[in-house]
Amino acid sequence: MQLLSVDGDFSVPKEHAGYAEFVRDLREADFLKFYRDMARIRRFDNEATALQRQGQMGLWVPAIGQEAAQIGSGYGVGPNDHIFPSYREHGVAITHGVDLMSIVKMFRGVNHGGWNPNETRFHLYAIVLGTQALHATGYAMGLNFEGRVGTGIPENDLAVITYFGDGATAEGDISEAFLFAATHKTPQVFFCQNNQWAISSPVGTQTTVPLFKRGEGFGVPGVRVDGNDVLACYAVTKKHMDDARAGLGPTLVEALTYRIGAHTTSDDPSKYRDADEVAHWQAKDPISRFEKFLRKQGVGQDFFDEVEQAGNDLAAELREATFALKEPALEDMFDHVYSEPHPLIEEQRAWLLGYEESLGGHNPNNDGDNSLGYGGTA
Repeated sequence: MQLLSVDGDFSVPKEHAGYAEFVRDLREADFLKFYRDMARIRRFDNEATALQRQGQMGLWVPAIGQEAAQIGSGYGVGPNDHIFPSYREHGVAITHGVDLMSIVKMFRGVNHGGWNPNETRFHLYAIVLGTQALHATGYAMGLNFEGRVGTGIPENDLAVITYFGDGATAEGDISEAFLFAATHKTPQVFFCQNNQWAISSPVGTQTTVPLFKRGEGFGVPGVRVDGNDVLACYAVTKKHMDDARAGLGPTLVEALTYRIGAHTTSDDPSKYRDADEVAHWQAKDPISRFEKFLRKQGVGQDFFDEVEQAGNDLAAELREATFALKEPALEDMFDHVYSEPHPLIEEQRAWLLGYEESLGGHNPNNDGDNSLGYGGTA
Protein backbone atom coordinates (compact mmCIF):
# COMPACT_ATOMS: atom_id res chain seq x y z
CA MET A 1 0.00 0.00 0.00
CA GLN A 2 1.42 3.35 -1.06
CA LEU A 3 -0.01 6.87 -0.83
CA LEU A 4 3.07 8.94 -1.70
CA SER A 5 5.11 8.35 -4.84
CA VAL A 6 8.88 8.75 -4.84
CA ASP A 7 8.26 12.22 -6.32
CA GLY A 8 5.99 13.19 -3.43
CA ASP A 9 2.67 12.94 -5.28
CA PHE A 10 -0.32 11.84 -3.21
CA SER A 11 -2.84 9.37 -4.60
CA VAL A 12 -5.11 6.68 -3.19
CA PRO A 13 -5.38 3.33 -5.03
CA LYS A 14 -8.97 2.11 -5.18
CA GLU A 15 -8.14 -1.11 -3.39
CA HIS A 16 -6.77 0.88 -0.44
CA ALA A 17 -9.45 3.57 -0.22
CA GLY A 18 -10.27 2.47 3.33
CA TYR A 19 -6.92 3.75 4.56
CA ALA A 20 -7.31 7.22 3.04
CA GLU A 21 -9.77 8.44 5.67
CA PHE A 22 -7.04 8.29 8.31
CA VAL A 23 -4.81 10.62 6.28
CA ARG A 24 -7.67 13.02 5.49
CA ASP A 25 -8.00 13.65 9.22
CA LEU A 26 -4.44 15.03 9.29
CA ARG A 27 -3.70 18.75 9.13
CA GLU A 28 -0.66 20.71 8.00
CA ALA A 29 0.63 20.79 11.57
CA ASP A 30 0.65 16.99 11.58
CA PHE A 31 2.57 16.85 8.32
CA LEU A 32 5.16 19.30 9.64
CA LYS A 33 5.47 17.28 12.86
CA PHE A 34 6.08 14.10 10.88
CA TYR A 35 8.82 15.74 8.83
CA ARG A 36 10.44 17.46 11.79
CA ASP A 37 10.72 14.22 13.74
CA MET A 38 12.01 12.26 10.75
CA ALA A 39 14.75 14.82 10.13
CA ARG A 40 15.64 15.22 13.81
CA ILE A 41 15.90 11.49 14.45
CA ARG A 42 18.22 11.08 11.46
CA ARG A 43 20.44 13.86 12.79
CA PHE A 44 20.37 12.18 16.19
CA ASP A 45 21.29 8.87 14.56
CA ASN A 46 24.27 10.32 12.71
CA GLU A 47 25.54 12.04 15.84
CA ALA A 48 25.18 8.87 17.89
CA THR A 49 27.23 6.98 15.29
CA ALA A 50 29.97 9.62 15.52
CA LEU A 51 29.94 9.42 19.31
CA GLN A 52 30.33 5.65 19.19
CA ARG A 53 33.28 6.00 16.83
CA GLN A 54 34.86 8.33 19.38
CA GLY A 55 34.54 5.74 22.15
CA GLN A 56 31.51 7.20 23.91
CA MET A 57 29.37 4.09 23.41
CA GLY A 58 30.19 0.43 23.14
CA LEU A 59 27.82 -0.01 20.18
CA TRP A 60 25.27 1.90 18.15
CA VAL A 61 22.36 0.52 16.12
CA PRO A 62 21.50 2.97 13.30
CA ALA A 63 18.06 3.23 11.73
CA ILE A 64 18.90 5.54 8.83
CA GLY A 65 16.49 4.93 5.95
CA GLN A 66 13.72 3.60 8.18
CA GLU A 67 12.44 6.95 9.49
CA ALA A 68 9.10 6.89 7.65
CA ALA A 69 8.20 3.43 8.92
CA GLN A 70 9.00 4.44 12.48
CA ILE A 71 7.62 7.98 12.64
CA GLY A 72 4.49 7.12 10.67
CA SER A 73 3.65 4.03 12.66
CA GLY A 74 4.66 5.67 15.94
CA TYR A 75 2.10 8.42 15.49
CA GLY A 76 -0.49 5.82 14.45
CA VAL A 77 -0.36 4.30 17.94
CA GLY A 78 -3.00 5.56 20.37
CA PRO A 79 -2.26 7.57 23.53
CA ASN A 80 -3.01 4.61 25.84
CA ASP A 81 -1.53 1.80 23.74
CA HIS A 82 1.63 -0.09 24.65
CA ILE A 83 4.74 -0.43 22.49
CA PHE A 84 7.22 -3.31 22.56
CA PRO A 85 10.22 -2.34 20.39
CA SER A 86 13.23 -4.22 19.16
CA TYR A 87 16.54 -2.33 19.53
CA ARG A 88 16.38 0.02 16.51
CA GLU A 89 13.14 1.93 17.12
CA HIS A 90 14.65 5.34 17.92
CA GLY A 91 12.06 6.99 15.65
CA VAL A 92 9.14 5.34 17.43
CA ALA A 93 10.68 6.41 20.74
CA ILE A 94 10.75 10.09 19.80
CA THR A 95 7.04 10.03 18.93
CA HIS A 96 6.18 8.87 22.45
CA GLY A 97 8.28 11.15 24.57
CA VAL A 98 11.18 8.84 25.41
CA ASP A 99 14.27 10.74 26.54
CA LEU A 100 16.77 10.02 23.74
CA MET A 101 19.66 10.20 26.20
CA SER A 102 18.21 7.09 27.86
CA ILE A 103 18.92 5.23 24.63
CA VAL A 104 22.46 6.58 24.51
CA LYS A 105 23.04 5.56 28.11
CA MET A 106 21.88 2.03 27.37
CA PHE A 107 24.34 1.62 24.48
CA ARG A 108 27.03 3.19 26.63
CA GLY A 109 26.32 0.55 29.25
CA VAL A 110 25.37 2.75 32.19
CA ASN A 111 21.68 1.81 32.42
CA HIS A 112 19.21 -0.75 31.11
CA GLY A 113 17.22 1.71 29.06
CA GLY A 114 16.27 4.23 31.65
CA TRP A 115 12.71 5.05 30.70
CA ASN A 116 9.79 3.94 32.80
CA PRO A 117 7.28 1.87 30.79
CA ASN A 118 4.59 2.68 33.33
CA GLU A 119 4.92 6.33 32.36
CA THR A 120 5.72 6.22 28.64
CA ARG A 121 4.03 2.94 27.57
CA PHE A 122 7.22 2.40 25.55
CA HIS A 123 8.81 -0.75 26.94
CA LEU A 124 12.53 -1.37 27.11
CA TYR A 125 14.53 -2.30 24.02
CA ALA A 126 14.69 -6.06 23.38
CA ILE A 127 18.34 -6.94 23.01
CA VAL A 128 17.44 -10.65 22.90
CA LEU A 129 15.90 -10.58 19.45
CA GLY A 130 12.33 -11.85 19.08
CA THR A 131 11.42 -11.86 22.76
CA GLN A 132 9.53 -8.59 22.41
CA ALA A 133 6.85 -10.29 20.27
CA LEU A 134 6.13 -12.75 23.07
CA HIS A 135 6.13 -9.98 25.67
CA ALA A 136 3.69 -7.96 23.56
CA THR A 137 1.41 -10.93 22.99
CA GLY A 138 1.33 -11.78 26.68
CA TYR A 139 0.47 -8.17 27.52
CA ALA A 140 -2.26 -8.16 24.87
CA MET A 141 -3.70 -11.41 26.23
CA GLY A 142 -3.88 -9.72 29.63
CA LEU A 143 -5.87 -6.84 28.13
CA ASN A 144 -8.44 -9.37 26.92
CA PHE A 145 -8.63 -11.02 30.33
CA GLU A 146 -9.16 -7.65 32.01
CA GLY A 147 -11.90 -6.50 29.64
CA ARG A 148 -9.82 -3.68 28.15
CA VAL A 149 -10.85 -4.45 24.56
CA GLY A 150 -13.95 -3.83 22.47
CA THR A 151 -16.02 -1.92 25.02
CA GLY A 152 -16.18 1.22 22.92
CA ILE A 153 -14.99 3.32 25.85
CA PRO A 154 -11.93 5.27 24.62
CA GLU A 155 -10.26 5.59 28.01
CA ASN A 156 -10.71 1.85 28.66
CA ASP A 157 -9.78 0.09 25.43
CA LEU A 158 -6.11 -0.54 24.67
CA ALA A 159 -4.04 -2.20 21.97
CA VAL A 160 -0.43 -3.34 21.68
CA ILE A 161 2.15 -3.00 18.91
CA THR A 162 5.47 -4.79 18.61
CA TYR A 163 8.32 -4.08 16.19
CA PHE A 164 10.80 -6.49 14.65
CA GLY A 165 12.85 -6.92 11.48
CA ASP A 166 12.77 -9.38 8.62
CA GLY A 167 15.50 -11.49 10.22
CA ALA A 168 13.50 -11.97 13.41
CA THR A 169 10.66 -13.62 11.47
CA ALA A 170 12.90 -16.68 11.11
CA GLU A 171 12.95 -17.12 14.88
CA GLY A 172 10.55 -19.40 16.73
CA ASP A 173 9.54 -16.62 19.14
CA ILE A 174 7.73 -14.77 16.35
CA SER A 175 5.80 -17.86 15.22
CA GLU A 176 4.83 -18.66 18.81
CA ALA A 177 3.60 -15.09 19.25
CA PHE A 178 1.48 -15.39 16.08
CA LEU A 179 -0.08 -18.60 17.40
CA PHE A 180 -1.04 -17.20 20.80
CA ALA A 181 -2.20 -13.90 19.29
CA ALA A 182 -4.50 -15.68 16.83
CA THR A 183 -5.95 -18.20 19.27
CA HIS A 184 -6.61 -15.51 21.89
CA LYS A 185 -7.68 -12.85 19.35
CA THR A 186 -5.36 -10.34 20.97
CA PRO A 187 -5.66 -6.56 20.41
CA GLN A 188 -2.32 -6.35 18.65
CA VAL A 189 -0.33 -5.24 15.61
CA PHE A 190 2.87 -7.00 14.60
CA PHE A 191 4.93 -4.39 12.73
CA CYS A 192 7.75 -5.92 10.68
CA GLN A 193 10.27 -3.46 9.26
CA ASN A 194 11.61 -5.43 6.32
CA ASN A 195 14.87 -3.56 5.74
CA GLN A 196 16.06 -6.29 3.36
CA TRP A 197 18.99 -7.52 5.45
CA ALA A 198 19.30 -9.63 8.60
CA ILE A 199 22.86 -8.50 9.35
CA SER A 200 24.61 -10.04 6.30
CA SER A 201 21.76 -12.35 5.23
CA PRO A 202 19.42 -11.00 2.53
CA VAL A 203 15.69 -11.38 3.03
CA GLY A 204 15.55 -13.91 0.19
CA THR A 205 17.41 -16.40 2.37
CA GLN A 206 14.89 -15.90 5.21
CA THR A 207 11.64 -16.61 3.37
CA THR A 208 10.19 -17.88 0.09
CA VAL A 209 6.92 -15.96 0.40
CA PRO A 210 6.21 -12.29 1.23
CA LEU A 211 6.60 -11.74 4.94
CA PHE A 212 3.16 -10.18 5.36
CA LYS A 213 1.72 -13.62 4.57
CA ARG A 214 3.78 -15.27 7.31
CA GLY A 215 0.98 -14.97 9.86
CA GLU A 216 -1.85 -16.35 7.70
CA GLY A 217 -1.18 -19.97 8.59
CA PHE A 218 -1.62 -19.08 12.25
CA GLY A 219 -4.72 -16.98 11.64
CA VAL A 220 -3.10 -13.52 11.65
CA PRO A 221 -3.99 -11.55 8.48
CA GLY A 222 -1.31 -9.37 6.94
CA VAL A 223 -0.84 -6.25 4.84
CA ARG A 224 2.21 -4.90 3.04
CA VAL A 225 2.96 -1.16 3.05
CA ASP A 226 5.61 1.04 1.48
CA GLY A 227 7.85 1.57 4.50
CA ASN A 228 9.39 4.70 2.99
CA ASP A 229 5.98 6.41 2.77
CA VAL A 230 5.29 8.06 6.13
CA LEU A 231 1.63 8.72 5.37
CA ALA A 232 0.96 5.13 4.34
CA CYS A 233 2.73 3.81 7.44
CA TYR A 234 0.65 6.13 9.61
CA ALA A 235 -2.65 5.15 7.95
CA VAL A 236 -2.02 1.39 8.08
CA THR A 237 -0.93 1.48 11.71
CA LYS A 238 -3.78 3.76 12.78
CA LYS A 239 -6.43 1.61 11.12
CA HIS A 240 -5.22 -1.71 12.47
CA MET A 241 -4.54 -0.38 15.96
CA ASP A 242 -8.11 0.97 15.97
CA ASP A 243 -9.38 -2.41 14.77
CA ALA A 244 -7.39 -4.22 17.46
CA ARG A 245 -8.72 -1.91 20.16
CA ALA A 246 -12.26 -2.61 18.92
CA GLY A 247 -11.75 -6.35 19.39
CA LEU A 248 -11.09 -7.42 15.78
CA GLY A 249 -7.90 -9.25 16.64
CA PRO A 250 -4.26 -9.10 15.53
CA THR A 251 -2.73 -7.96 12.22
CA LEU A 252 0.74 -8.33 10.73
CA VAL A 253 2.09 -5.28 8.88
CA GLU A 254 5.14 -5.65 6.66
CA ALA A 255 6.77 -2.28 5.92
CA LEU A 256 9.12 -2.53 2.94
CA THR A 257 12.07 -0.27 3.66
CA TYR A 258 15.88 -0.38 3.60
CA ARG A 259 18.71 -0.17 6.08
CA ILE A 260 20.93 2.42 4.40
CA GLY A 261 23.75 2.08 6.90
CA ALA A 262 25.30 -0.77 8.82
CA HIS A 263 23.43 -3.29 10.95
CA THR A 264 25.41 -1.92 13.90
CA THR A 265 28.64 0.04 14.20
CA SER A 266 30.50 -3.28 14.44
CA ASP A 267 29.31 -4.21 10.94
CA ASP A 268 30.73 -3.36 7.48
CA PRO A 269 27.89 -3.72 4.94
CA SER A 270 30.24 -3.09 2.01
CA LYS A 271 31.46 -6.66 2.53
CA TYR A 272 28.11 -8.17 1.54
CA ARG A 273 26.01 -5.50 -0.24
CA ASP A 274 26.24 -4.20 -3.77
CA ALA A 275 26.70 -0.44 -4.11
CA ASP A 276 24.06 -0.30 -6.87
CA GLU A 277 21.48 -1.79 -4.51
CA VAL A 278 22.20 0.87 -1.90
CA ALA A 279 21.99 3.63 -4.52
CA HIS A 280 18.64 2.24 -5.72
CA TRP A 281 17.17 2.56 -2.24
CA GLN A 282 18.80 5.91 -1.51
CA ALA A 283 16.79 7.27 -4.44
CA LYS A 284 13.67 6.27 -2.45
CA ASP A 285 14.83 8.12 0.67
CA PRO A 286 11.78 8.65 2.93
CA ILE A 287 12.78 12.12 4.12
CA SER A 288 13.44 13.45 0.61
CA ARG A 289 10.14 11.99 -0.55
CA PHE A 290 8.17 13.70 2.18
CA GLU A 291 10.02 16.98 1.63
CA LYS A 292 8.88 16.93 -2.00
CA PHE A 293 5.31 16.38 -0.84
CA LEU A 294 5.47 19.28 1.61
CA ARG A 295 6.95 21.66 -0.93
CA LYS A 296 4.12 20.78 -3.31
CA GLN A 297 1.73 21.75 -0.50
CA GLY A 298 3.35 25.18 -0.35
CA VAL A 299 5.64 24.72 2.65
CA GLY A 300 8.47 27.24 2.31
CA GLN A 301 12.22 27.10 2.80
CA ASP A 302 12.03 28.78 6.20
CA PHE A 303 10.47 25.64 7.67
CA PHE A 304 13.20 23.37 6.32
CA ASP A 305 15.88 25.75 7.58
CA GLU A 306 14.26 25.72 11.03
CA VAL A 307 14.17 21.91 11.06
CA GLU A 308 17.83 21.69 10.05
CA GLN A 309 18.77 24.01 12.89
CA ALA A 310 16.62 22.01 15.32
CA GLY A 311 18.49 18.87 14.27
CA ASN A 312 21.85 20.54 14.80
CA ASP A 313 20.72 21.78 18.21
CA LEU A 314 19.62 18.27 19.17
CA ALA A 315 22.98 16.86 18.07
CA ALA A 316 24.88 19.47 20.07
CA GLU A 317 22.80 18.77 23.17
CA LEU A 318 23.36 15.05 22.72
CA ARG A 319 27.11 15.48 22.40
CA GLU A 320 27.37 17.76 25.43
CA ALA A 321 25.21 15.48 27.58
CA THR A 322 27.14 12.37 26.52
CA PHE A 323 30.53 13.84 27.39
CA ALA A 324 29.13 14.96 30.74
CA LEU A 325 27.92 11.49 31.73
CA LYS A 326 29.26 10.09 34.99
CA GLU A 327 29.90 6.42 35.54
CA PRO A 328 27.27 4.81 37.80
CA ALA A 329 28.23 3.45 41.19
CA LEU A 330 29.22 -0.18 40.93
CA GLU A 331 26.73 -1.22 43.62
CA ASP A 332 23.86 0.04 41.42
CA MET A 333 23.96 -3.38 39.75
CA PHE A 334 22.05 -4.79 42.73
CA ASP A 335 19.16 -2.32 42.76
CA HIS A 336 16.76 -3.86 40.23
CA VAL A 337 17.54 -7.57 40.18
CA TYR A 338 14.37 -8.38 42.13
CA SER A 339 11.26 -6.33 42.81
CA GLU A 340 11.59 -7.04 46.54
CA PRO A 341 14.74 -7.20 48.74
CA HIS A 342 16.53 -10.54 48.46
CA PRO A 343 18.93 -11.85 51.13
CA LEU A 344 21.52 -13.16 48.66
CA ILE A 345 21.58 -9.86 46.78
CA GLU A 346 21.94 -7.95 50.03
CA GLU A 347 24.79 -10.27 51.04
CA GLN A 348 26.57 -9.57 47.76
CA ARG A 349 26.01 -5.83 48.11
CA ALA A 350 27.45 -5.90 51.63
CA TRP A 351 30.51 -7.81 50.42
CA LEU A 352 31.17 -5.25 47.68
CA LEU A 353 30.80 -2.31 50.04
CA GLY A 354 33.17 -4.01 52.48
CA TYR A 355 35.67 -4.60 49.71
CA GLU A 356 35.53 -0.93 48.71
CA GLU A 357 36.05 0.12 52.33
CA SER A 358 39.11 -2.16 52.52
CA LEU A 359 40.56 -0.07 49.70
CA GLY A 360 39.98 3.11 51.64
CA GLY A 361 36.60 3.77 50.04
CA HIS A 362 38.16 3.80 46.58
CA ASN A 363 36.36 1.91 43.82
CA PRO A 364 38.98 1.05 41.19
CA ASN A 365 36.24 0.65 38.60
CA ASN A 366 34.64 4.02 39.25
CA ASP A 367 37.18 6.82 39.26
CA GLY A 368 34.57 9.38 38.35
CA ASP A 369 34.15 11.05 34.99
CA ASN A 370 36.31 10.13 32.03
CA SER A 371 35.82 10.97 28.40
CA LEU A 372 35.82 7.39 27.16
CA GLY A 373 33.30 6.19 29.70
CA TYR A 374 34.87 2.75 30.16
CA GLY A 375 37.52 3.34 32.79
CA GLY A 376 40.04 4.55 30.22
CA THR A 377 41.48 7.98 29.59
CA ALA A 378 41.07 10.35 26.71
